[in-house]
Amino acid sequence: MRFDWLLGLAVCGSLTACQHAPLYEQPPVAVAAQFDTDATGEAAGSQLATEVTWQAFFGDPQLQFLIAEALVHNRDLAASVARIAQARAQYRIQESVGLPRLDVAGGATRSQAVAPPGGTSSGVTLYNVQAAMASYEIDFWGRVSSLNEAARQRYLATVEGDRAFRLSLVANVASAYYAIQAGEEGIDLARRTLGARQYALEIAKMRLDSGVTSSVDHDQAVILVAQAQAQLAELLRSTGQRRSRLLVLVGKPLPAQLPAARSVQDAGQFGALAAGLPSELLVNRPDVVAAEQLLRAAHADIGAARAALFPRIALTGNLGFVSTDLGNLLQSGSQIWSVGGLISLPIFDGGLRRAQIEVAQARRDELVALYQRTVQTAFTEVSEALIGRQRFQEQITALEAVVLAQRRLAEVAELRYENGIAIYLEVVDARRNLFSTEQQLIQLRATALQNGVALYAALGGGQTGP
Repeated sequence: MRFDWLLGLAVCGSLTACQHAPLYEQPPVAVAAQFDTDATGEAAGSQLATEVTWQAFFGDPQLQFLIAEALVHNRDLAASVARIAQARAQYRIQESVGLPRLDVAGGATRSQAVAPPGGTSSGVTLYNVQAAMASYEIDFWGRVSSLNEAARQRYLATVEGDRAFRLSLVANVASAYYAIQAGEEGIDLARRTLGARQYALEIAKMRLDSGVTSSVDHDQAVILVAQAQAQLAELLRSTGQRRSRLLVLVGKPLPAQLPAARSVQDAGQFGALAAGLPSELLVNRPDVVAAEQLLRAAHADIGAARAALFPRIALTGNLGFVSTDLGNLLQSGSQIWSVGGLISLPIFDGGLRRAQIEVAQARRDELVALYQRTVQTAFTEVSEALIGRQRFQEQITALEAVVLAQRRLAEVAELRYENGIAIYLEVVDARRNLFSTEQQLIQLRATALQNGVALYAALGGGQTGP
């Protein structure tokens, strides 16, 4: 017996299924039509962040090495990859629900009739083999297809979530690295300053012992040395802690020999990123794409919940052979078949299905708000990074001029003191201000680099996959 009609009914049911999911429309988002690039210093010939890989964006060989290691060994990233595998398997499981399930089974049964008194008992052995189709739902109302679509969208959201995590990992490694580089340069400056102040203290001690100056100059020199020692200790502590956090991000101990590092003044970071349009964030930002896919899944869940109000139609069938003679089991005369159908119609469930629809709709409304918030957050991050790009450069230029002026002032103060024109307090103030300004400049350059990283990530970044 052929099952052509059964297959035809199933196909027809799938093709003519009614869809009860609400029509999806991208939620409106209250953001500006374009970024204010005129006030944020967009360079000519700029490229979109999605066109710039992280290898091209970061010009520091040591930073490139650390990012590559993190993308392989980071433990949180390994968990993210596992979540993708789970979502992919869950989608395949849901897909299998909409397909007929065929099972093949065979067996033998021995039966014995009990004979009456004085009679002869008889027995028979039946052999069978059959292919059976378990209950297969004809998706007239689109319930199964809606569930499939919901699972697919959640899987895609998981993939985009992984991409968002990779981009965030790249940004976090880079930001931590720049902070460490600034700390290392600050430590070098603090050590040079400490050495110079210790030498000055020795001179002050000799002048005091010879009666040339009072104890005030000597005490002020002691204070400068103590301050430099305290600042050096603070920099060593904070930089060491940052280095430990970087190791967690990388996911493994670092080798003794690393590629050469570049200074924060000459980091080689790609500086010609184009802001693009705010609407491009909707397709470039992985977190925004993931939020929209979860919203699409919620729409499909509503369709599945609505379809549950309608009757469910299922088919069963089997084709096989039964015989008392194993040798003749597969002969045409031993063939058997059966076809069955089942329809179930919800009559009373205490409002369960209606409540499930309300839950799905409320979940959809929640995800609409979350999607809009995600877009607004993305827009804010880009806007702030664009403003920072221009203003940080203005700050750096101004602070460089201050450092030069402070350095000249310190040199003049020392000459005035040596010639007996000024008191030592003038030298102390000049040296303290110079050291403080130089440290500020180092930190400001690192902050500007971190702002560049934030802009790159906020615009969606380039390829960060394995």
